[in-house]
Amino acid sequence: MTPSLPAPAPVVNAETQAFWDATAGGRFLLSRCLECGLYIWYPRRACPACHGGSTEWTESSGRGTVYSFTVTRQGLGDYARCGPYVLAYVTLAEGPTMLTNIVECDPAQLEIGQPVELVFHDTGAGSALPRFRPARAAEAAQSA
Repeated sequence: MTPSLPAPAPVVNAETQAFWDATAGGRFLLSRCLECGLYIWYPRRACPACHGGSTEWTESSGRGTVYSFTVTRQGLGDYARCGPYVLAYVTLAEGPTMLTNIVECDPAQLEIGQPVELVFHDTGAGSALPRFRPARAAEAAQSA
């Protein structure tokens, strides 16, 4: 089982305020380009594909698959004393790939391509960090 991880408060700016406000309510938003339709991660004003400046917030399904991962045994800063934890790239069902943590699992049981689902860890500062855990059996069957 992954040890308890710290949940440091993020730096919030005008471009990310709506995203972080939504996480406090248990919602994970992605930007979607209104010109080419691309779902965008990380939150930003312009589309990285077509450079369009018209985006809208769209609620994510909270599902994804493990693209790559590593077990970090010695973290830095807030993570220095939390023991082994999983740092992973998760490809979201909507398309983008994000850097995150996989929690609530035995790292030895993780696999590339494994379905995962979103969980939030409260920062105590009006926001929550999006992290993922292995999908429950029913949800894993749906995404297969």
